[in-house]
Amino acid sequence: MSRESARRRIDRCGRAGRSASPSNLYDYAEAPEPRIGRPPKHDLATWTVTDDWPKQVPITNAEVDVFEAWFGDLFDELFGAS
Repeated sequence: MSRESARRRIDRCGRAGRSASPSNLYDYAEAPEPRIGRPPKHDLATWTVTDDWPKQVPITNAEVDVFEAWFGDLFDELFGAS
């Protein structure tokens, strides 16, 4: 079987050929199309805020370690070094 006939056979099976890959992998998200007309009014008086968090939110020691690693300097500046 020649290389060309093997390639045609693969293409018939529904697999994408080499030319089907996108040229720019970072250009996959397109900007949303602008809406026609005036934007809707958002009346803040009709908004409802609901707090459904528990009184105490459980966190693990690993989560505390991550925050201390990333924000340790900020915490020391705000609350003083421990």
